[in-house]
Amino acid sequence: MRIWDLDPGYLNDQSLLGEHRELHAIAVVLGQRKKGYSRHPETLRWKGFGWALRRRHRLLAAEMSLRGFNEKTPVRLRARPGEWPGIFIDAPGRQIEILRGKYLDRKPGRIPLPRNAQELWAQHKYSVMARDPARYMGIGARVSVLRRGAAMDELAAELVQILRTCPPRGRLQNALLHMWGHVSPAGEAPPDSPMRLLARIRTLAIESGEQYILHSTALGELGAWLL
Repeated sequence: MRIWDLDPGYLNDQSLLGEHRELHAIAVVLGQRKKGYSRHPETLRWKGFGWALRRRHRLLAAEMSLRGFNEKTPVRLRARPGEWPGIFIDAPGRQIEILRGKYLDRKPGRIPLPRNAQELWAQHKYSVMARDPARYMGIGARVSVLRRGAAMDELAAELVQILRTCPPRGRLQNALLHMWGHVSPAGEAPPDSPMRLLARIRTLAIESGEQYILHSTALGELGAWLL
């Protein structure tokens, strides 16, 4: 049983759907006080964090939708709004390595597993921009001077925490407009709502094969905050 802390875009289809099933199993145990898996470390980690489990479910659902899967089974837990578990079963950097080993001979996720901090940052930059432009500039400057082989454990943990915060609507719109610049056809005006804009960006990125956008966490996770 595993609830990952990395963005769901890193999971392949099998892992994505597997986490979705396991999250619902944990939600049933916690919501209905069932005994099955009640002492499992993952269940214990999420105990009392119903809002966060519901939010993780929305992130999974947004990624599933991006890949063409239907998701019609909401999680209704709401305990401790705005709060996430303070511990990881495995640190985010370690989770990247676990997935790397798991996917050696399997289909990867939508987002390639990063080989260094620069790749990790490039995949998260629009998600961070949507939340805090100053932090976006600061992390970018810090990553730019790192050597290619530098450990990315600290950055991975930092990015997980940032993506757990709700992006203000104006900043989210600004990040989407930056993404729009990578895929917009000449002369086409951006849609006038964040949801429609994100949907159009997704369509154009898929049609054009624009890898920089297709490999962005923002392409999936920002939709979870617009639901």
